[in-house]
Amino acid sequence: MSAHDSRTSLGVSWAGATCPRPARSFVALALVAVLAGCAAVHQADEPAASDDDRPTPEAQTPSPFFEARSQEAVYAGPGRDTPPPEDLAEIRIGWFGPDDPQHPTAGAMWQAATLAVEEANRAGGLDGVPFRLLACWSENPWGSGVRDVTRLVYDDQVWAMVGAPDGPSAHLVEQITAKARLPFLSCASTDKTANLANVPWIFSLVPSDDAIARVLAPAIADQAGGADIVVVSATDHDSRMAVKELLVELKRRDVFPTHHLNIRPGAGDFSRQLETIRQADPGALALIAGPVDSARFVKALQQAGQTVPVFGGPNMARRHFADLAGRAAGGVRAPIMWDLENNDPRAKAFIIECVERTGDFPDYTAVYAYDAMSLLIEAISKAGLNRVRIRDAIRGLSGWEGVTGTITWDPTGQNTGAVTLGVVRKGRVLPAPCSSSHTRSRTR
Repeated sequence: MSAHDSRTSLGVSWAGATCPRPARSFVALALVAVLAGCAAVHQADEPAASDDDRPTPEAQTPSPFFEARSQEAVYAGPGRDTPPPEDLAEIRIGWFGPDDPQHPTAGAMWQAATLAVEEANRAGGLDGVPFRLLACWSENPWGSGVRDVTRLVYDDQVWAMVGAPDGPSAHLVEQITAKARLPFLSCASTDKTANLANVPWIFSLVPSDDAIARVLAPAIADQAGGADIVVVSATDHDSRMAVKELLVELKRRDVFPTHHLNIRPGAGDFSRQLETIRQADPGALALIAGPVDSARFVKALQQAGQTVPVFGGPNMARRHFADLAGRAAGGVRAPIMWDLENNDPRAKAFIIECVERTGDFPDYTAVYAYDAMSLLIEAISKAGLNRVRIRDAIRGLSGWEGVTGTITWDPTGQNTGAVTLGVVRKGRVLPAPCSSSHTRSRTR
């Protein structure tokens, strides 16, 4: 019989002897007694702790929460020593989003991203090898979009991913790139939960919903001046995330909306919501919805003759909203995600190029797409063709100066860019005169 068979049938071996099964409990009790005795002797040798030495109740009770925003997402795995491939004809970068310049909400993003690639190639690419942008998109991202992103990552061997025109698509790319260990720069989503997953591969350039809410909430409260406040929000993912942050910020100021009305994305009849607003006669109205739904609602307000001051989310800073809403958009308060009228020469050159290409001024999503691609190309130039080192270089470029301003990563990879309050005039979001001291916020 083998030693293993002996242990299985008779008991356990300990220090060369075999203890029968009935003796196990005796051995265990003996060990506990010996350890307890050692502990007692050790405690007896130590002086008694004074009241000053005893830990405070706060120190004794660990926090039940994990502060993800204060913990830097770090990749400590392998891959940094992988040598770059040889004899590449092109350096491929993945783009998740529509590649149609005429797409109503993301066409300008695509054009801005391709502009950054064209500029890099005119400057010589990477040691003479040109960059190439490979795009994939589906209006049903969680259907065929997952498959297409996977093909870009594994079949086309892209070195990083950029894009995602909204929160759900950013979450999709994040899940794939986290498994593939591939850098991803999100350039349109304001949903902070993608970064709070503590995935070290995602970097978000657009200010997050909580930073936007810290600007909107005090402005809404000041405008209402103690009168009723009505909140209208759509039921899509991005609107739910954004309105949640707004309600939190209002609550912190002991401000509670008298009504919170929901609208379905794509709805055309707002008669019930409009009647509630008419009866409430609020001092301010917050509208959190996509660009199309926001445009329809402000037009419905105007047609109903209601002149309540309207405050909107980041989608009201998009060009598509202004195009659809027309004159009804005038006077709407919305966050300024970047300063269209800054005097930076790079920004002016970028705006001129965009106007020549698209016939209109770019909104913040286009500018952040340009910065995301430009930052990534610089990171590739510094790190070489190694995915992990490219991720490290992106993190190391914190403080990078782009067209949108200084891009600085917080521990989760979220840009801490500033947000200010603006007003829609002639299709653009321009600085709004405001006497409140709470008109500027930074992502924490």
